[in-house]
Amino acid sequence: MDCIFCKIATGEIPSQKVYEDESVVAFKDLSPKAPVHVLIVPKKHIQSVAHFQTEDKELAAHIFVDVVPKLANELGIAENGFRVVMNTGDDGGQTVHHLHVHLLGGRKFTWPPG
Repeated sequence: MDCIFCKIATGEIPSQKVYEDESVVAFKDLSPKAPVHVLIVPKKHIQSVAHFQTEDKELAAHIFVDVVPKLANELGIAENGFRVVMNTGDDGGQTVHHLHVHLLGGRKFTWPPG
C-alpha cells in the first residue's frame, strides 16, 4: 500500500511526532492552519470515518477519550478551546485517504469553516 500516513506511522517517512502509542501516532501538520495543528493518525489503515468497523470502536474511543484531551492539555490549547476536524471523502475535503483527526488551536476560529 502506498499510503503516506501508513509510512509515517511506521517511521518510513519522518515527521515531527508529538505523541505515539501502540495504536496511533500524532504529528505536526506540514501546512498548519492554526498555531497548533496536529494530525492524529491510527496506525491501522482505515480509509475514513465512513469506513470504521465494529472492531474499531476501541480505537475510536481511544482517539477521542484519551488522545485528543491529552494532547490538547499538553499543547496548551485545552483551556481556551480547540477544534477537532475529520474530513471524509473528496467533497468533505479529505486529501489523504487514511483516517486522521485534525487537532487545531491557539487562535479563535469562525463558523462556518468554509
